[in-house]
Amino acid sequence: IWKMLTVAVSVALLGCLQAQQPQGHVSVILLGATGDLAKKYLWQGLFHLYLDEAGKGHRFSFHGAALTAPKQGQELMAKALETLSCPKDVAPSHCAERKDQFLQLSQYRQLKTAEDYRALSKDIEAQIQHEGLQEAGRIFYFSVPPFAYVDIARNINSSCRPGPGAWLRVVLEKPFGHDHHSAQQLATELGSFFQEEEMYRVDHYLGKQAVAQILPFRDQNRKALDSLWNRHHVERVEIVVKESVDAAGRTSFYEEYGVIRDILQNHLTEVLTLVAMELPHNVSSAEAVLQHKLQVFQALQGLQKGSAVVGQYQAYSEQVRRELQKPDSFHSLTPTFAGILVHIDNLRWEGVPFILMSGKALDERVGYVRVLFKNQAHCVQSERRWLEAQSQCLPRQVVFHIGHGDLGGPAVLVSRNLFRPFLPSKSWTEMEDQPGLRLFGRPLSDYYAYSPVREQDAYSILLSHIFHCRKDSFITTENLLASWVFWTPVLDSLAHEVPRLYPGGAENGHLLDFEFSGSQLFFSQQQLEQLVPGPGSAPVPSDFQVLRAKYRESPLISAWPEELISKLAADIEATAMRAVQHFGKFHLALSGGSSPVALFQQLAMGHYGFPWAHTHLWLVDERCVPLSDPESNFHGLQAHLLQHVRVPYYNIHPMPVQLRQRLCAEEDQGTQIYASEISALVTNNSFDLVLLGMGTDGHTASLFPQSPTGLDGEQLVVLTKSPFRPHLRMSLSLPLINRAKKVAVLVMGRMKREITLLVSRVGREPKKWPISGVLPSSGQLVWYMDYEAFLG
Repeated sequence: IWKMLTVAVSVALLGCLQAQQPQGHVSVILLGATGDLAKKYLWQGLFHLYLDEAGKGHRFSFHGAALTAPKQGQELMAKALETLSCPKDVAPSHCAERKDQFLQLSQYRQLKTAEDYRALSKDIEAQIQHEGLQEAGRIFYFSVPPFAYVDIARNINSSCRPGPGAWLRVVLEKPFGHDHHSAQQLATELGSFFQEEEMYRVDHYLGKQAVAQILPFRDQNRKALDSLWNRHHVERVEIVVKESVDAAGRTSFYEEYGVIRDILQNHLTEVLTLVAMELPHNVSSAEAVLQHKLQVFQALQGLQKGSAVVGQYQAYSEQVRRELQKPDSFHSLTPTFAGILVHIDNLRWEGVPFILMSGKALDERVGYVRVLFKNQAHCVQSERRWLEAQSQCLPRQVVFHIGHGDLGGPAVLVSRNLFRPFLPSKSWTEMEDQPGLRLFGRPLSDYYAYSPVREQDAYSILLSHIFHCRKDSFITTENLLASWVFWTPVLDSLAHEVPRLYPGGAENGHLLDFEFSGSQLFFSQQQLEQLVPGPGSAPVPSDFQVLRAKYRESPLISAWPEELISKLAADIEATAMRAVQHFGKFHLALSGGSSPVALFQQLAMGHYGFPWAHTHLWLVDERCVPLSDPESNFHGLQAHLLQHVRVPYYNIHPMPVQLRQRLCAEEDQGTQIYASEISALVTNNSFDLVLLGMGTDGHTASLFPQSPTGLDGEQLVVLTKSPFRPHLRMSLSLPLINRAKKVAVLVMGRMKREITLLVSRVGREPKKWPISGVLPSSGQLVWYMDYEAFLG
């Protein structure tokens, strides 16, 4: 392995050295040369590369390639090249001379078949031989849709690789897959044609000057930032890209990808890793930076549906219908706006919210990274006597302004009451004050503000890095797959979520403002949804907040999901307060599964008067897996409730499913152990409250249809078999559940409508429908159902 690594590193270093050899010929092949990206950015970036490198002994040829026929393709490419311009510091005469040279070196050719690629390779070799040069290498830029990557890669590998001693670099544009599976598949296919060191996956945000400055800034200001860049001082981090344009003309792409895949999964996630990663000793080491980025991915807490809010501007569905010829009845669920709350589970960032947000048709075009620090000062003097811009009571923040907005371009801002930063004077200069300009609530004069000496386009910077074999500004396969592992679950959970509609532009008002509590994100302003479509004053959720009725001759509370969870949490807290007041303790038995997750989060984040110190928590049932397994009910309870509240550890009673390193072995007597613990602590084996759910087959706890275990008899705790994996379970028995003082059954979601209807009509038949056997002998049964489960 060490020999292979040594060889690989040597080859990569050799390729980098060869790129700098004088008299070396470099061929750049731009695939998709007549496309939008090429016209807007890539030809301009290649021209800047030529301006920078042509005078250093390198020779170039530029080949624009596409599927278009030669004559039409040449015309389209010539039109794109007409707009080439030089930076302001280049003399007009020199610019004109270099532009003429660049145009002479740029040719169009059609590339469709393997024979076309062989012909290109022969032409390059003939040109090099004719000029008496040595080939340094070839750059293939894939400005084409991802579905074309594999065929192009196959043709390059078989027919158009440079000869021995010359390097090959292939540049890949996003999107790199649609989810983890497709990204893995694409990476495997490309990996069969190219070595990892030959591939450069472009995230053009890494070429933007303010983003590229994050790591150097942190490195050059270590002394000031070491004590500040952590959970003790950082209040939150905001990573934001807002666009004022909509998706018109791009609805085909947007329907497939949406705003999260387009912006958050790549651009904003990359920025997050640069802000959050531990600084390597050498920030210019691509390998060290990659390893520290991967550590951030490993520490990211998993995203859930509640970690996101999504929206869609109102005209979007109509644009899709028009551009993609959809029927009038078509309504898209694609989000064009998303806010995501991310937490990092490590010592540096524990508890610090990272807010990622992007959207189209918003009020302005701007991008920034804002690190807001906690204000731990109290100023005795009134505000009018504060030292201007330096008072410790003013907001303290570091802002990497990516572009546009009121500043108009890239900048680095540091509050004057923090520290005076160091930025290299050759590339960054202090900005002059702009009276009247306010940023994040403060005048520009409140900041040490720096802008680039020479503003450069991201693609120009990245093309220079590709030429010079700098891999630190690109996405490796490992980095890519780690990002998709993080994002795929929340994308799947949001696939059928109806986004909030917003009018677009300044008319959005406060409609998209959102707040967070713990790990939950929610819109600040409730949007009224129609229950009955059509004209007139349709009912809204506030008209039907809580419906009180009877179900199976027991009290029923039905409401919209958020209202229902709030009501159930309040009822549990009231029951707990009464139990503690009368008996000094509260015994609560909780079911697992997905339905109670929102309840656990509500109890953790919204009920600070709950008597946790006097509460005993028991499990209604458990899967026979280790307690650390994500499928464990206790694991879910720990993640969503226990880690957020102060319950004495000796009041927490997980089911003993793992004894003597075995899972639910009958001879280990785990059921008897749990039953004995209940009998010792719970008076008369009567829990104060038992929370149950109901499965689509009518099961409750881990008591399943057609299985008599636990439905009657003397046993308090039983082992059962589930028709679903993992099959072996431990559960409270039905007789024990029915001894509770109160039983609450929580039923949520449209999938439960059919079983809810069925159970409402049957008698007490627990062998067919175990939930029908739940009826406390001397306690109370209350059903909590959301409208979708109750009314469909």
